[in-house]
Amino acid sequence: MWIMRNLAAGKSVAAPTFAQLVSLACHDLRTPLATASGFARTLQRLDDIGQPGERYAGMIGAAADQMAELLDLLSAAARVEDERFEPQVQSTNARELADAAAGRLPDGAASVEGAGAAVEVDANWAAVSLSALAEAARRHGGLDQITFAVEGRTVEIAPIVDGAGQIATGEELRDFAAAVGVRVLQAAGVVVELDGDRLRVRFPEH
Repeated sequence: MWIMRNLAAGKSVAAPTFAQLVSLACHDLRTPLATASGFARTLQRLDDIGQPGERYAGMIGAAADQMAELLDLLSAAARVEDERFEPQVQSTNARELADAAAGRLPDGAASVEGAGAAVEVDANWAAVSLSALAEAARRHGGLDQITFAVEGRTVEIAPIVDGAGQIATGEELRDFAAAVGVRVLQAAGVVVELDGDRLRVRFPEH
């Protein structure tokens, strides 16, 4: 498909990198995934679907949403690997990023404290990445709750217990979302470092 497109456009054809193939696969997989998600939502709105049909449709829809998020992460990882990641930089506040990250976690799984300073990052990807790091630290540390402590341009995630720190930073590949989150942050000039029982994320100056 990739070769035919380029030939039709009169372009010279070079062998695609693996990262480019991954990006293409992510793009093409979104169409059938959107179809599955759309039909699941439609089934939930039917008055006569009853139980357990409604519950099953809800489970299908939730699984489709989760797969879509994983595809987004995989696509981002491929673009970072191929040096084609282009974050949409905007001015925001580190506290707002921590609040957004906490909001992506299950209810009651995260708390946020402290005041932030202005930073310039891709707000969406920064929040997604922060939440991935925090959830890895929480889940692999066997914790009920994790805390985002904000001070200026720095967001600290704590506590880090057992071996969850190496997993959250991607040093030990046991959590896909966290491993991608670290790479996305680092590609934007964000420093991610483990310091004892906390994970420190320091954003670039405004």
